[in-house]
Amino acid sequence: MAESKITTSNEPQMFGHPKGLFYLFFAELWERFSFYGMRALLTLYMVQEIFKAIVERDAATAVVYASYGSLVYASTVIGGQISDKILGMRSSIFLGGVLMALGHFVLAIENNIAFFLALALIVVGNGFFKPNISTFVGSLYEDGDVRKDSGFTIFYMGINIGGFVAPLLCGWLAAAYGWHYGFGLAGIGMLTGLIFFWSGIKKDVFGNRGLPPSVEVYEKKVLGIPQKTLIPILAFLSAPLIAYLLSCWQQNYVSFIFKFIGFAVLAYIIYIMVKLDVEARKKLFMAVLITFFMTLFWGFHELSGSVITLFASRNVDLTGIMNASQTNALNSMFIIILAIPISLLWAYLAKKNLNPRTPYKFGLGLVLAGLSFYILSISGASADENGMVPFAYLFIMYFIISIGELFMSPVGLSKITDLSPKNVVAFMMGVWFLSSAYAFQIVGFISEQLAVESTDVNVGGLDTLSIYTDGFLLIAKYALGAGLVVLAFSPLMKKLMGKVH
Repeated sequence: MAESKITTSNEPQMFGHPKGLFYLFFAELWERFSFYGMRALLTLYMVQEIFKAIVERDAATAVVYASYGSLVYASTVIGGQISDKILGMRSSIFLGGVLMALGHFVLAIENNIAFFLALALIVVGNGFFKPNISTFVGSLYEDGDVRKDSGFTIFYMGINIGGFVAPLLCGWLAAAYGWHYGFGLAGIGMLTGLIFFWSGIKKDVFGNRGLPPSVEVYEKKVLGIPQKTLIPILAFLSAPLIAYLLSCWQQNYVSFIFKFIGFAVLAYIIYIMVKLDVEARKKLFMAVLITFFMTLFWGFHELSGSVITLFASRNVDLTGIMNASQTNALNSMFIIILAIPISLLWAYLAKKNLNPRTPYKFGLGLVLAGLSFYILSISGASADENGMVPFAYLFIMYFIISIGELFMSPVGLSKITDLSPKNVVAFMMGVWFLSSAYAFQIVGFISEQLAVESTDVNVGGLDTLSIYTDGFLLIAKYALGAGLVVLAFSPLMKKLMGKVH
């Protein structure tokens, strides 16, 4: 058995970890602050401002929100590849941060064209920033360093602190002073994250990590322009095209593009499977199944930024508690509270040889997602004469679905790497990231089905309550059904996974 080790080096340390971890921690905290602060406002802003004059405002919002979310996550696949082959992590993170900050500030301009351009800049920026900063954390530790897992735990705590604080502050600022102040604060958050990252580079806390993979490739000229300059130019030039795709909500071009990509990816996976031996084929099949079930879970979970926010705005009594955009903080709050207890639970069960295998955790996660929506579906029984339900239903819903998230999310990516053949691990990791993009297509579909047709800004009451609670009950049935199917077939799935836990 290989001996675990703690890496010692001349690099600066802090609290037993590489000092660079804490610069990346604060950079990611503020980046997530900007991202979740903006997301908390986005659906309400579109319904109440961008599309307020049209009857199909909920449907239009659903399409744009889904397209934006899908492109945000799909862009990470492209940004990760460019970083690996040309830019390196440092340049990619900085380019992505600049684009995202610019996008948030452009959102503060009261203009519909500026709105779609801002979303496009955030899409492109996230593609460069998000996949590279997590990889950067891993690069701080050598293979076998026992501190690596705790280092990632510290880093992910930063993500959830940002996700918790941002909706509260941006939501308050938007309600008190106007939407664009909330968006502006999100932009300031992104700039703050960039400053932390830049100061870490200046203080040389990262050593020689994150540099371009090849100086020759980095400096190589294409059309007379060095690639280190050409890529940022192309990144900025791609924003108007993405803005156009997002603005064409009636044609929904983005959905068509993702259907085509999905078909191509599935065909390629089948092609790979045909060439594999039986054991490898079984494991790859399981990797695809895990990705599918995770996509389904995120599709239900990400309704928090769309339908559930609208439900909170129109049918939840938030008097004296918070506003609708601020309810987006509840998920991150519960993740912060529950992450350590649940990880300790898995450790305790592992000692007793009772730690559930991945299929069981996925099945339970989907069951919990179904239960959380069932809680919302029965809230109508407690509604007052205006169709307003107690806040407790929303609070309990987020508590339950957050537990489901902790059952599924932490184990998913590691299982993809364990189950995929070595020559297609990078491809399957790309598929895993794409699964979040497809989750937003599910969000868009559900949100369109639950769209309220009205130009009345005070659209609330018993009619909308009926639409939402009926929809939540249907979601609960699908999620519970999927979870029970996974649990029923878990013994078979365990066999297909072999020794992978």
